[in-house]
Amino acid sequence: MEQPRRPRFRSIRSLRDAARLAGEARRNGADSSELQRPARGIYILPNAFTTAALFAGFYAIVQSMNQRFEAAAIAIFIAMILDGLDGRVARLTNTQSAFGEQYDSLSDMVSFGAAPALVIYEWTLRGLGKWGWIAAFIYCAGAALRLARFNANIGVVNKRFFQGLPSPAAAALIAGLVWIVTDLRETKWITASPEDLTWGAWLLTVYAGLTMVSNAPFYSGKEINLRKSVPFIALLAMVLVFVVVSSDPPVVLFSLFVLYGLSGYVVWFLRWKSGEGLPWKSVSDPESADAQNSSSQSPRH
Repeated sequence: MEQPRRPRFRSIRSLRDAARLAGEARRNGADSSELQRPARGIYILPNAFTTAALFAGFYAIVQSMNQRFEAAAIAIFIAMILDGLDGRVARLTNTQSAFGEQYDSLSDMVSFGAAPALVIYEWTLRGLGKWGWIAAFIYCAGAALRLARFNANIGVVNKRFFQGLPSPAAAALIAGLVWIVTDLRETKWITASPEDLTWGAWLLTVYAGLTMVSNAPFYSGKEINLRKSVPFIALLAMVLVFVVVSSDPPVVLFSLFVLYGLSGYVVWFLRWKSGEGLPWKSVSDPESADAQNSSSQSPRH
């Protein structure tokens, strides 16, 4: 007579894994069943902006390979605008998601990590041989480390400041240099060629890469509330900003980002001199970080 089969039981390891996942879900305030269900869809609007930013970064890479460096630099600035919009659109429409957060980071790595490094290498660093690609790699690695640290420190770092130079601003330094030199050569304001500026470009590339992974605090502007009413003069100031930028975009934008790229070290020195320390040093453990989630850096979409 055939013996009935005994039911198969889960191994002790699988039971431990299930218990660990359930414990993590309880600590995060989520139901254990939610942890096992993948997301069924994504939000179109914010991720459309992210996709457009990714395309702009890819377009910059393609144009740099075709020796069209002005178009490549402009594409990086367009990617910056789109990257600034996707997160704000997600927060305004309440369409944040974990998928959007990861997608945005990957898009940033292409648009503000790989694209500027390849553009500056093709523009002038190629002639330096190994020193050229070493500088480009320092920048690319700095962008990757900067983005990884940003994602790991969400909820810990003071939302008023970035820890290190933001990758879009670093990309603006690189693209701004390429754009301003190309534009000024066309308008006969300068005669210096990219080869004449090779070592200056090398120093700027290394500076941008290292500053991204520094602890220098850079103002984030995340406290600006777009839903809050402002005085009429604020609208007038906005109009003046557009007028100044449109008067000579390469010169104005590059000058602004050079000042911003130096501002973190100025703030760092002033806070050190006054004994205040860095703005995120007061957070020392995960519990205090969780308590400050409401005042931390806003999550991406």
